[in-house]
Amino acid sequence: MTLSQDQLDHYDEHGYVVIENAAPKAHLDAIIAEVERMIAGADQLTESSDLLDLDPAHTRQAPRVRRIKSPHLHSEYFHAHAANEMILNALDPILPSGIRLHNSKVNMKSAGYGESVEWHQDWAFYPHSNQDVLAVGIYLDDCGPENGPMMVLPGSHKGPVFDHHAQGYFCGAMDPTQCDLDFEKAVPLMGPAGTMTIHHARLVHGSAYNTSNKPRRFLLQSYAAADAWPLHELKGGLDAYEDRLVRGEQCMRPRMEDVPVRIPLPFRPDATVGSIYDNQSGLENRYFDAAE
Repeated sequence: MTLSQDQLDHYDEHGYVVIENAAPKAHLDAIIAEVERMIAGADQLTESSDLLDLDPAHTRQAPRVRRIKSPHLHSEYFHAHAANEMILNALDPILPSGIRLHNSKVNMKSAGYGESVEWHQDWAFYPHSNQDVLAVGIYLDDCGPENGPMMVLPGSHKGPVFDHHAQGYFCGAMDPTQCDLDFEKAVPLMGPAGTMTIHHARLVHGSAYNTSNKPRRFLLQSYAAADAWPLHELKGGLDAYEDRLVRGEQCMRPRMEDVPVRIPLPFRPDATVGSIYDNQSGLENRYFDAAE
């Protein structure tokens, strides 16, 4: 799969693109089967683990998982999926210097409650030497307005990098009362199961609760250009960094751009590592809670 010029122009202008029916059924079934295998032990947990981030309503009798953390580190299937040809072929014209996986996750909104994610920019979590950084999402379930779809503010990737701190700590969320943004102009990214989204790391986005009677599962894999080096941390050291290159040649000379950066430190002492939900709980003025 390759993106058309119209799709590339839309990504450049608005910061995102949506491709319906990108993942064929066999591909989708394989992803879902691996997700279900990975969460099968949730009924044995009473608190979140290195793999699973549990919903506050979770019990062993009624398991609720809100995120699979870094599935590419825990699953041979997802390690290989990071280099899926369908994805890389779509990203080639956007990341021409080569493609490196930055991170992965499966966000899972349980039926009837699945948690919201406050407005944020991925760039606030992992600034790089240049802004050729993005995320690819694949909806594993049909996603309509009642399922808590990812919502984006078109064109916001060309604006400022907003403060994602609260009470002096990085919380991974923007205070909506302190941002000069019209959130009423947000666009929901929706589609049937198998729909793929691509969004720029600086694009402001978030999602409301899932109020439907069906789950909303969303695989997200973040990528950076081969010549974009992280400014905050090199996860796992140089060997792990080089192992995440999924297309192209290693680049030891970072390409530098004059882009705004805020360092995502310090963390709350009691924050759960890898849980955006826990980190965002430190935000006093919540947008989606207020709307609910």
